[in-house]
Amino acid sequence: MEALSPMHLLIILVIIVLLFGGRKIPEVMRGLGEGIRSFKEGMHGGNNPPPTNPPPSTTANPPTEEKK
Repeated sequence: MEALSPMHLLIILVIIVLLFGGRKIPEVMRGLGEGIRSFKEGMHGGNNPPPTNPPPSTTANPPTEEKK
């Protein structure tokens, strides 16, 4: 079986644009990239537990002087 020619790829691209529209394609690609990135992180860091966030720091207001 022959490999896809540039004309075949162009036809596939036109069909994808017609199905999803020009605005939806970047969202789909972004989601795909995040999914692949998450998968790679899972493969490399499978044995390590997820990092924990430090407790939020509390900032107290400085004591105010009371007027007598």
